[in-house]
Amino acid sequence: MIRSSSVRGLVALALALLPGCRDDAAPPQPPVPVTVATAERRDVPMELAATGTVEPVQTVAIQPQVSGVLTRIAFREGQDVTRGQRLFQIDPRPFRAALAQALAALARDSATAANAQQEAGRYAELAAKDYVTAQQYDQVRTAAAAARATLEASRAAVEEARLNLEYATIRAPIAGRTGSLRVREGNVVRAADQAPLVTINQIRPILVRFAVPAGNLPVIQQHRSETLPVRAAPVGGGTASEGTLAFVDNAVDTTTGTILLKGDFPNRDGGLWPGEFVNVRLRLYVEREALVVPSTAVVSGQRGSFVFVIQPDSTAATRPVTVAREAGALSVLAAGEVRPGDRVVTDGQLRLRQGAKVQIKTAATIAGESET
Repeated sequence: MIRSSSVRGLVALALALLPGCRDDAAPPQPPVPVTVATAERRDVPMELAATGTVEPVQTVAIQPQVSGVLTRIAFREGQDVTRGQRLFQIDPRPFRAALAQALAALARDSATAANAQQEAGRYAELAAKDYVTAQQYDQVRTAAAAARATLEASRAAVEEARLNLEYATIRAPIAGRTGSLRVREGNVVRAADQAPLVTINQIRPILVRFAVPAGNLPVIQQHRSETLPVRAAPVGGGTASEGTLAFVDNAVDTTTGTILLKGDFPNRDGGLWPGEFVNVRLRLYVEREALVVPSTAVVSGQRGSFVFVIQPDSTAATRPVTVAREAGALSVLAAGEVRPGDRVVTDGQLRLRQGAKVQIKTAATIAGESET
């Protein structure tokens, strides 16, 4: 039998230990400061991003068709020119003289051919009456045929001389912007030279070539019948230009596994420049009423992706999600337990756990932290 004195001793010892146990209990954790955003439904475009290169629709290297002294340059380097505008003038005097000589020869040969034709007519009548032999008639007819051939050669010489005179004035075959000049007035230019006098690039409109993974080809073909908008912005920053998809290559590049595309841009403001690198976004379609959250809210875990949702009692709860795709700073959710209107944590997830108390940062709090 236990003595009453022993029982009283044990009770006293237990009472003495109780305060110590209360002192060793873990203190309550302070709320975790977090920033939040709201899950919502919105129209989200489906876009393909790539890096592209600007290229002119047409490039023409201007070369002389005739040789001579360059007497005039009728434009400035880097100037916009129109189709048919005069660019260079080669001394036309030798070509005018050649044309006059060809015209004189044409007049002479025309008269000779007319006389030969009349002679052949007369001999035809004489031959019918046996006043001349058949051999004489054949000789006259041959002379008339030779005169006609000479006349045709003279006409061709006139056309050539007239064409050379036209070539002495070099005009722009396309509208565009000129590059650097490689000649000056007084230089002798030759038709056999390989180096162009100047190069013209057509920049309005202009093309942007870019490549996307070949795996996107089915969805591109699905929407190819539509007018697909393309946006291009300089890599270094600048105003974006709007255009449309104009070309899809007929084969996949087996080396890179990509398909080449080209966008057509009006480029009225000249914002795109040949050879420039640009960031390109091709919009295929717009997904209506898609459920989205900021991409910073999505956390990758061992069991997949999840987000922290703020409960009405200011605690955090994990919700598994499946991200269909990224759209800029947003993640489009394909499945999960997140609903429109849920507040999801976008910053502070590293200190969170299931059921943890949270304190939502206000704009003033965030500003204060940035100052410190």
